[in-house]
Amino acid sequence: MGTTARSYFTRIDDHSFLPTEHAGGAWRDDELHLAPVAGLVIDHLERWRREHAPTLVFSRFSLEVLGQIARDRIDLDIEVIRPGRTIELLETTAVIGGRTTVRARAWLLQASDTSQVAEHEFDALPPPEEFTETAWLKRWRGGLIAGLEARQSGDTRPGRAKVWVTSDVDLIAGEQSTELGAIAKFFDTANGVSMRQDPQVWMYPNVDLTAHLFRQPSGPWLGLDTRVAFGAGGIGQTNSVLHDADGPFGTLAQSLTLRPNMIG
Repeated sequence: MGTTARSYFTRIDDHSFLPTEHAGGAWRDDELHLAPVAGLVIDHLERWRREHAPTLVFSRFSLEVLGQIARDRIDLDIEVIRPGRTIELLETTAVIGGRTTVRARAWLLQASDTSQVAEHEFDALPPPEEFTETAWLKRWRGGLIAGLEARQSGDTRPGRAKVWVTSDVDLIAGEQSTELGAIAKFFDTANGVSMRQDPQVWMYPNVDLTAHLFRQPSGPWLGLDTRVAFGAGGIGQTNSVLHDADGPFGTLAQSLTLRPNMIG
């Protein structure tokens, strides 16, 4: 991986950004990948939280993709849907090229010390250095994929994958992103890690992305313990347990539209 500073976005002002070639999508040359866009949205929300609600933490992000994510200017806007001292619901819209393209909602909950009862039933992934195979994720095309380092376990098979993903591409040029934004920019790679079908033959883009967190993560690596299911009626689903260096920190779900690839 190179040492020259690269980024997915450059900032225009407090709420507006321009994408770079490194944010390019996997399905079409004229679109952006949802992964860096989701990272930008979540980073924007986290910056808002730090300023306006520092005693709260995010527990869920739900992003709806309302259309093709064009390679164009992105304008973000935040609205408090449900204000409160211990629970808040925020909504962010991403207007891309003048069109509302992504709509996100996020829950903020009161932070407190519950370490004495902290536990879960998720299996931890081995660390990245124990994964020696280049992940199938790297078989996809596009600027986002080209800039990733991705390693998978030796037992990876179509529909089932354990992967670690990282990158030296900054989220926003010349800026230190939030820890949450830095790892969230990889969330949407989950749908591409198991290659249940050849994307040259079948298309299975996700129309949403929902992440539930039970603790706040940190990078630089994101671990994905992923299962992909294709139904018989044109709908699929990707489910992942999310990991950082300290172990599991949440789950991710994506709803897929499944159809033959007529683009090739």
